[in-house]
Amino acid sequence: MLTQTIATFVANKDLDGLKKLLAGLEDVELQFAFNDLSDEEQVITFRLLSKAAALTLFDQLDTEHQENLLGSFTNEKAIEFVNELAPDDRVRLLDELPAGVAQQLIANLSPEERKITNLLLGYEDETAGRIMTTEFIALRRKMTVAQALDRVREQARDKETIYTLYVTDSVKRLKGVISLKELILAQPSDVIESIMTKNAISVLTSTDQEEVARTLQEMDLLAIPVVDKEERLVGIVTIDDAIDILEEEATEDILDHAGITGNESDRSDLLVNGSLWRIWKVRLPILIVTLAFAFIAGFIVDGFEEALESIAAVAIFIPLIMGMSGNVGTQSSTVFARGVVLGQIDMKKFAKPFIKEIFVGLSIGLMLGVLTGVIAGVWHNPMLGLAVGLALIVAITVASLLGFLVPFLLIKLNLDQAAGSAPIITSIKDIVALLIYFLFVYVFIGVTYG
Repeated sequence: MLTQTIATFVANKDLDGLKKLLAGLEDVELQFAFNDLSDEEQVITFRLLSKAAALTLFDQLDTEHQENLLGSFTNEKAIEFVNELAPDDRVRLLDELPAGVAQQLIANLSPEERKITNLLLGYEDETAGRIMTTEFIALRRKMTVAQALDRVREQARDKETIYTLYVTDSVKRLKGVISLKELILAQPSDVIESIMTKNAISVLTSTDQEEVARTLQEMDLLAIPVVDKEERLVGIVTIDDAIDILEEEATEDILDHAGITGNESDRSDLLVNGSLWRIWKVRLPILIVTLAFAFIAGFIVDGFEEALESIAAVAIFIPLIMGMSGNVGTQSSTVFARGVVLGQIDMKKFAKPFIKEIFVGLSIGLMLGVLTGVIAGVWHNPMLGLAVGLALIVAITVASLLGFLVPFLLIKLNLDQAAGSAPIITSIKDIVALLIYFLFVYVFIGVTYG
């Protein structure tokens, strides 16, 4: 195992051997092994990497690991390393560092890199301007293909991506795009303006980062240009950044759906490593509420004791009705959570999917209710079968409704409930299902409330 091999080299202080081993590793191999090393082993391993390998690995680490590694450097080494990072990656790191440390690093950047970094930091958080990189190649409309290729050769080494090239006018307004492949296949004398794609898809610096990422994903682009209000090209957002953003947003949406709000790292740390008292404060309130609902359900069953005593078969179908409606409620809440995370459900246009889910629940309830009612009627009593079937139809429809409505309301109210919406859905659904069932028992069989 690679991790164990690296650990052995470190333990034996065989740094020359470790350096040779690391030089022969692929980036992916190194990343997987690095994550399993101890803090000390990570620092030693990282310092033995070539600059190119170190930068590649550093870009793939989470912010906490990046901070730990920077903390192990001398001040000069840290400044040199941060100066080498791509502008967007540098800004992402500086956002997470303590303000004093970030300011010190910025102050010691080269003048050019400091100017770019301050430019990006000037945009609002979680916008295209904040996550874009300024490392792109811009061409002029009147250039020939030969001139454009010369520019690509001159600048390619220092740019984040060269597969898509951007065409601007004399005041840097975006006029079109052209791929490197199209440029290579064109005749040297062709003019860029004649072969570029006009009306290029772009986003504003103020566009939300999630919208940018989804545009990249949906349009199958490697990068998307970012323009200011005057349509001047100021940067690009690449697909690797989009993937990171979608992963972060998905995690946040899942946690928000579960009712856990605030900073993701703090939330996770609280629930996993927090004191018992703090965990109680997060998890107990919702459980106390659902406990109250459980007592209400118990009172309902106790109130219909006469029905249960006079017709024992009534009790047989209670678990069935509560269980089936509970399964449907769980399905609905899962569909809602996944839809929100994947952007298929717009919280601002909740009515349409909500109404559709009610009809889905009703249709499922009709099919299962008729089937269950027939079986119950043949097994015991036709009127009991009718009560069971109708109760199941209504209970499943209500469960579908709650599966969408409860998590929607929790998100809108920004409630900090670690246990999420499932306990609330279950509790309300149980009470409604019992009331509905006993109501139909009373209507069709005539057994009254105790």
